[in-house]
Amino acid sequence: MNPRYLRSEEVVLITDIITDKEKYPALISMLDRSKVVDMNDGGMGSVKFVYDSDTLAIFGTEIASALYCDTDGVPVSITVNLDQAGRFFELDIWKVDFSPLQRFPRPQDRLTES
Repeated sequence: MNPRYLRSEEVVLITDIITDKEKYPALISMLDRSKVVDMNDGGMGSVKFVYDSDTLAIFGTEIASALYCDTDGVPVSITVNLDQAGRFFELDIWKVDFSPLQRFPRPQDRLTES
């Protein structure tokens, strides 16, 4: 797969999910020029970040997660992960019934925690 730049709706979603924005301003400022590849996830919308270096990116830590609702009412779990070097690793999107997304999640689709 060929790398592509993040779509504007992906940038908005990641920015919405990272609630501790003061801790990650440098990462957030990199979103507009970040490159990703679509993951083979059955149409759920997950992407893996790619970098020009030869260094293999390895999962490091989860920095944020949130629950959204698709247009069919099915919850969508979304997680932002960093690699071991502290760079974006992946945007992991998982629709709980494993069906493809009907619409890419938007901030207004976020479910409130109870």
